[in-house]
Amino acid sequence: MAFNPFNWLWGLFSLDIAIDLGTANTLVHVRGKGIVINEPSWVAIDKRTKEPLAIGSRAKEMVGRAPANVIVIRPMKDGVIAEFEITKAMLGYFISKAHQQSIVPMPRPRVVVGIPSGATEVEKRAVYDAAMAANARQAFLIEEPRAAALGAGLPVSEIRGSMIVDIGGGTTEVAVISWRGVVVSRSLRVAGDELDQDIVTYVRNKYNLFIGERMAEQLKMEIGSAYPLENEKTMVVRGRNLITGLPEAIEISSVEIREAIAGSIQVIIDTIKDTLDEVPPDIISDLIDNGVCLAGGGSQLLGLVDRLTDELKLRVWVAEDPMTCVVRGAGMILEDLDHFDEFLVGLDRTGNR
Repeated sequence: MAFNPFNWLWGLFSLDIAIDLGTANTLVHVRGKGIVINEPSWVAIDKRTKEPLAIGSRAKEMVGRAPANVIVIRPMKDGVIAEFEITKAMLGYFISKAHQQSIVPMPRPRVVVGIPSGATEVEKRAVYDAAMAANARQAFLIEEPRAAALGAGLPVSEIRGSMIVDIGGGTTEVAVISWRGVVVSRSLRVAGDELDQDIVTYVRNKYNLFIGERMAEQLKMEIGSAYPLENEKTMVVRGRNLITGLPEAIEISSVEIREAIAGSIQVIIDTIKDTLDEVPPDIISDLIDNGVCLAGGGSQLLGLVDRLTDELKLRVWVAEDPMTCVVRGAGMILEDLDHFDEFLVGLDRTGNR
């Protein structure tokens, strides 16, 4: 990026920002203020001009309801950038929104962004470039499980093992951390979005009913479960009958939704088991004492803690405010970049510090 003599001056008035650039939601943490933005990662664009018309919550409201000249998309897929220009516009929007109370006309903040631990070098570079193109003065990357562990308050600097499982919209991140380093990690592109798609497919195949992503997500959140419930639930589902083409409403149970998502849940559990299989015995001993911490929106699925406790034979618990762990951890990095330098991703950051 070309040198701009005003960057230093604008930097004096710009905020330090941590961003959890998620497939489903984007959260922004401002140093000294906390989390100031938590909005869906949706963008509505004009089909002809390709210009963004709405971003965040307003764009999500248009999903399934947009006119013919507008398409509504999520520019992030499986935790990484699928649409560079649209992601850049979304980042620029959130950075500007975070500076609404600031007097600087062109904010150029320092930014820390969370990325999946399994991201390729190309995917890492895309996130870095998008942040810089969105007017960041400096951009740093941190792997999401490390950030989640920090945000969850795990003792990552101590010489004892801690395990974090971060289940987001696009990826499930599993990591065992000891003495500020990752001992074993897995990044799985099966998470909340996959569960939603499982529900769409199940309802279509069983009832010939086509439902949208929003309805599937609502089913997952309200009656979805990973373990039999003490009192099973039901919910009315609305969609279009694929045979008659007419609107139809049916009642579906939590037992059926559990059946729908069972395959993806088992893949997540098997990935956690595979990770544990590579952990040294002494750290296994630590995990027997410390348990397994769950973070991310997917950790709130009903019965998941009971299912994992039963399958892993370890204590499993959900972090406080699990959806914000990654962005809170990235915010802690901002407080002392030098102290947490080793937590940052090893992208070539020449000229970036």
